[in-house]
Amino acid sequence: MVQRCSRCLLPAAVADSKIDGTGVCKPCRDYDPALANDRESQRADRESDLEAALEDCRGRGEYDCLVPFSGGKDSALLLHKLVKEYSLKVLAFTVNVNIPAIAWKNIRRTTDKLGIDHLSFSPPPTFYAKLFRYLLKNQEERGAVYTVSYVYAPLFEGDSLKLAMDKNIPLVLAGYSPGQPEPERMLYEFSRKLIEKVDWTPPELIRSNAFSEAELSRFYNPNRYPAGTEFPRYLAPFHAWRYNQNEVMKAVVDEGLIASTKNASPIFSNYPINWLLMYSDLKHFGYNPYAPEFCALIREGQASLMQWKIFGPLVDFMIRNRIALGKNTTSQLKMIGMTADELAITKPYGAYDPVF
Repeated sequence: MVQRCSRCLLPAAVADSKIDGTGVCKPCRDYDPALANDRESQRADRESDLEAALEDCRGRGEYDCLVPFSGGKDSALLLHKLVKEYSLKVLAFTVNVNIPAIAWKNIRRTTDKLGIDHLSFSPPPTFYAKLFRYLLKNQEERGAVYTVSYVYAPLFEGDSLKLAMDKNIPLVLAGYSPGQPEPERMLYEFSRKLIEKVDWTPPELIRSNAFSEAELSRFYNPNRYPAGTEFPRYLAPFHAWRYNQNEVMKAVVDEGLIASTKNASPIFSNYPINWLLMYSDLKHFGYNPYAPEFCALIREGQASLMQWKIFGPLVDFMIRNRIALGKNTTSQLKMIGMTADELAITKPYGAYDPVF
């Protein structure tokens, strides 16, 4: 049995969890509800900025805004709010890599329901198989989820930025929930420096000599654009609006965007490769890498303790034993052409982070 905090379910294996004799972790003991006032003030400031940005984007391009959409509940609700509450002309954009059938059903249902334009881009699967294989054999100290997610995410984020510039769309809006992505990478908005000055090509991939210049050019690099280029803003509205995970799941079903709460659950709609990433991190660290994120939501009253008390251990059991949805671990290993024994941490902390 994995020891977990009685208040937020944080596993004892997480660094600095320090669960005491009463079963409560250090983050819960240190949690000060009074700080909620400061967070609410920051959220309100972001909401004011977001409202201004949503008004300013109108009529400036072919579309008012672009939303990256991989079929998850948060992006589905984001699209609904932008169309129904703000009357914006929205382009939904999907990078067709590792998206499961349930997510595709969500994508088609949501875009049909809202009557919005949707573009799908299918890059060569051989490149992504090669990339995932290299990264999983050469993980950095933070493990598989961090290594793969923060090389893979910049690819589709960069694709969104490039499409927005091609179509003169001033605003890219991502359905990231609070806690996504890592705070040092994004809190509400990607910095102007990151969008306008920084090459997103991971340094370790350049040093590896395993990828061609054409393959590396898939990463976003603002320095390829001429002087005077106007770059869009890239915002995460759910970092500005009030957020509750259970309310989002209920809303997308009630609005008919997603067929059921099962289809809305990230357990079923997430990328299949994530099961392999979780398997690797469970193997190396002894806990699910997404646990701290969900535990923080529980601690702050944005996710259900009882729900994750059931689903958390169930998900870990499926992954460790490669059964039910955990079978994705085996199928993804086969897809990228490697074995579980080859999953390895070989690179130092930050090896793949872009250079500022």
